[in-house]
Amino acid sequence: MTTILAIETSCDETAAAVVEDGMTVRSSIVGSQEAWHRRGGG
Repeated sequence: MTTILAIETSCDETAAAVVEDGMTVRSSIVGSQEAWHRRGGG
């Protein structure tokens, strides 16, 4: 069994996922600053 932790970032979002055997997503989460930007008007 192979387990991979994948992490991706951009200027206002960060995502992470744990995938087993290249097929099964065990966990996936995205953190975003969208709400913060919306409060400031853009």
